[in-house]
Amino acid sequence: MIKNLTCLILSAVLNCFALIGLSPTLLAESIGVMSYNIHRGGIIHNKQPLSQTAKGIQLAKADIVGIQETRSPKGDTLKDLAKLLGWNHDEGSGIVTRYEIVDSLYKGVKVKLDSARHAYVFNVHLSSHPYQPYQLLEIRPKWHKHTNNITFIKTEAEAIEWAKKARGAEIAKVLRQVKSIADKGALVFVVGDFNEPSHLDWTDAAAKVGRHPIKVAYPTSTEMGKAGFSDSYRKIYPDEMKNPGLTWSPKYKLDDPRTHPDRIDFVYFKGNGLEVSDVKIVGENKENADIVVAPYPSDHRAVVATFTLTKAK
Repeated sequence: MIKNLTCLILSAVLNCFALIGLSPTLLAESIGVMSYNIHRGGIIHNKQPLSQTAKGIQLAKADIVGIQETRSPKGDTLKDLAKLLGWNHDEGSGIVTRYEIVDSLYKGVKVKLDSARHAYVFNVHLSSHPYQPYQLLEIRPKWHKHTNNITFIKTEAEAIEWAKKARGAEIAKVLRQVKSIADKGALVFVVGDFNEPSHLDWTDAAAKVGRHPIKVAYPTSTEMGKAGFSDSYRKIYPDEMKNPGLTWSPKYKLDDPRTHPDRIDFVYFKGNGLEVSDVKIVGENKENADIVVAPYPSDHRAVVATFTLTKAK
């Protein structure tokens, strides 16, 4: 009798799909993708235990996370973080995930989703020197080892040139790896601490009100767009004036002259049937973040994007 009842329920569900024109294979799948610079292994900032970093990931409801700065004074913490989460990890790329990792790639992994589709996730931590906002604003951070080797600049053209020198080769190598994927409609995410702002943020409008010193069409974010990727945060929040989405840095107040508040941590995406439905900032308080972890264990706020996958493959 139980078997017959189960069959009747299943039949009814399938009939409902048919009535509204849906195939059960096209049901939406939710995927949470996060970028998180945990700062020196996640155990130095505010002297928090690694479990506080894991808490942030859990509160974000992420499924896969690109972690940057996994090395602490006591050693690499990626494996320990994965253990706290009960997840898989890939040491080569710095990625932790609840999904099965089916292949390791340059700066990335190939994972098997719940729907059995595959997704490619790449995690980058691009060079922090020279950092163009500091060059333009004539800031010499005391904490940076290259602080006495910063060339100050004044123009957009100079900023673009220096950014290309600093990170152009790094991002080009990742994009070549992406281009080598045979399936051109594959689900691909590129996340990370880019150590470079976005051309979508350093606009004429932002410069006009003094948020940034000048407009800069930053080359790395521009190249990501040319490669077919969308910036998940700006897809949900296109108004850079209303939603700055600052990830650098919870360590400083917004008006601290020792730094410049900015959005340098990203979740980029592309792929057939893939749409971003929500993006949240994870940080230290309600004023600066959507998801609060206190005390906050890093000098970067994290960004987590929720995606909906509806197209069967």
